[in-house]
Amino acid sequence: MSTLPVVFSAFQTRKMDLLSNKWIINLIFCLFFTGISCNSVENKIYVHLNYSIPCVRLLNATHQIGCQSSLSGDVGVLHVLESEANLDWVLQNGPNPPYMVILDSTLFTRSVMMKLKTGSSRVAGVVVVAPSSNPAEGFSPHTTCPNENSGVYSESYDPALAHCNVTKWNPLGNGLSYEEYDFPMFSLKDDNDTQAIKQCYYDHNHVVNGSSPRYPLCAMQLYSHMSAVTDTATCMRRNGINFSLNPETVCDPLGDFNVLASTRPLNYTDKGHKTGESVVIAAARLDSRSFFFDIAPGAESAASGFVTLLAAAHALRNATQDAQPNRTILYAFFQGETFDYIGSSRLVYDMDNKQFPLDLDNVHSVVEIGQVGLHGESKLWVHTDPVSRRNSSVNEEVEKLIRNLNSSALNLSLSLQEPSFSQPLPPSSFQRFLRARPIPGVVIQNHNSSFTNRYYESMYDNAEYLNMSYPPNLTPEEQLEYVTDAAKALTEVATIVARALYTQAGGSDPIQLKNINADSQMVTQMLYGFLVKSNNSWFQQMVPSDFAIHLRDRPTNFYVGVTQQHSEPTLLVQYLLANLTGTTVNITQDNCQNQREDEDDKESKHIYSYMWVQGAAPPNSTERVAFCVRSTVRLSKALSPAFDLEEYTSKDYSTWTESRWKSIKGRIFLVASHELEMLTLGVGVAVLIASLMLTYIISSKADILFSSGREPTAATY
Repeated sequence: MSTLPVVFSAFQTRKMDLLSNKWIINLIFCLFFTGISCNSVENKIYVHLNYSIPCVRLLNATHQIGCQSSLSGDVGVLHVLESEANLDWVLQNGPNPPYMVILDSTLFTRSVMMKLKTGSSRVAGVVVVAPSSNPAEGFSPHTTCPNENSGVYSESYDPALAHCNVTKWNPLGNGLSYEEYDFPMFSLKDDNDTQAIKQCYYDHNHVVNGSSPRYPLCAMQLYSHMSAVTDTATCMRRNGINFSLNPETVCDPLGDFNVLASTRPLNYTDKGHKTGESVVIAAARLDSRSFFFDIAPGAESAASGFVTLLAAAHALRNATQDAQPNRTILYAFFQGETFDYIGSSRLVYDMDNKQFPLDLDNVHSVVEIGQVGLHGESKLWVHTDPVSRRNSSVNEEVEKLIRNLNSSALNLSLSLQEPSFSQPLPPSSFQRFLRARPIPGVVIQNHNSSFTNRYYESMYDNAEYLNMSYPPNLTPEEQLEYVTDAAKALTEVATIVARALYTQAGGSDPIQLKNINADSQMVTQMLYGFLVKSNNSWFQQMVPSDFAIHLRDRPTNFYVGVTQQHSEPTLLVQYLLANLTGTTVNITQDNCQNQREDEDDKESKHIYSYMWVQGAAPPNSTERVAFCVRSTVRLSKALSPAFDLEEYTSKDYSTWTESRWKSIKGRIFLVASHELEMLTLGVGVAVLIASLMLTYIISSKADILFSSGREPTAATY
């Protein structure tokens, strides 16, 4: 039998394989260049928003608040709102709904937002343009009675004082942060990108002489889909449902860590009551918030208080180390206080349940530093609880504490005064201690009754509002060293607090008391680091090298965040407090990072913490001189007990959670008319049908169209 057909068939197969490989290579190249072309086309169609901060969804035991988009993002035609009267175009008259409303901060009011919320079927989203300077009239998206249901003033404690019946602490509060919106909301800086968006509107969408705008129209798409819905109990239940190998978490509890330090070391392995131990708690809050996620400058609501306490702790370092007073001072920086006192309620819970080295019986008194930005004033107000003071022993200690504060202010430009009428405590961490038992204490604030803070819990509670102003033409390093008026005022407050704490703790040495003075240079550096930019030379030398890379050239965000991670302010306060109250020890980096004095030391880690910080570089050198700091600073869990107890509908503890999301972004583009879109779709469908028919015809005639000539029968090989 001849082998010729077999050889010819093999030749043809090899030839076809070569052709197939060539076609595959060509196809890969085509797909590659098509992908590049698609990206190029996308960049030509869409302009992405660079600096956009969303409003996100939060949930508690009863409801949800905040904003979200649909899963695929919400699209709307741009409309720049020029006045509240112009809302009719968005809500009724405009011919091209839904609209993506762009509004300046002056129109970000409750009146405007409630109208947009009511007409949400015609509203695709809202973009608020953040101004470059604070509005003169004041703005607070919080409620008029912050933490109304989580403090001590309930119907059972004293009905007359419940629900802010006596004093509306935040009279400018419009409650916008606690509303639910069915559309996405973003904040944009007033920069070139925002001007380009507005120009797109005026070029394509602006109504001239009452006529409708012509296509194409400028549109925007916002993505901020939130996974959690309804309330905390629902989302936590969904977290526990495992239908796959990779179950999806839809929400996380709000929380972080409290930062604690004591003038006398505490053994953290020995929990519960300490016989003979008496503690004065000096407290301040670490967190704040605003309407938009990731913008929480908290200059007065948070930073003024905790910076003052940090400066007071530093001023007390020598006095408490040279001769320990009779009582221990426990510095407590609480996280999550904005959301129903997460941090303070956790510490009280731990003390009450023998999960802390002290219990509530060891607490002698509480001194809390609240909003103490003075704004040119020279008076501070000392607030106390009228209910617990009905107890004669508590009242006696409170009066003694007030006398200590007043005597500490002698020869200084500030004075302290009690409110002239009986009123409850302002929102404060101290209230959570009073819920547990009557404890003597005071809360120091810059207001008599209602807040003087006109931007409470808003994006405008910033360095500008705290009067942190610098002479022109200063370099960042010069600004860091420049002592502002705000720093001078807070230095005096810190001096008063430090001296009062020394006396309250039982210190009686008049020479030591006279030498207790806060450092204005240090106060101004802390204010600059927290409220202007944390990435500065002073902060860098105070922190470990692995954290230094996270310092940023912008103000610190004081939003508490979720429990899975430490926030920037928590870590910064931890490192600063260690440096300001601790001592430098001459041990190796390995021993320092392993929490020991030497390799045989097994006990020090229970009473001290060790921190290897990168230090400063000597003059004419780029090499930093790192060192080890030993201190009593500890991090204590600031997670609401409701989540440990799985009581997600609790009325006693915070139940706030934050929804998870997958994508936060926005973009603008031009959109064609509906008629043109339908015409384009029709043409596309027609081309598709024609292509299918042509493919069918060619395929059915393939043997004729693509057959090669038959080889001659007499061919010789």
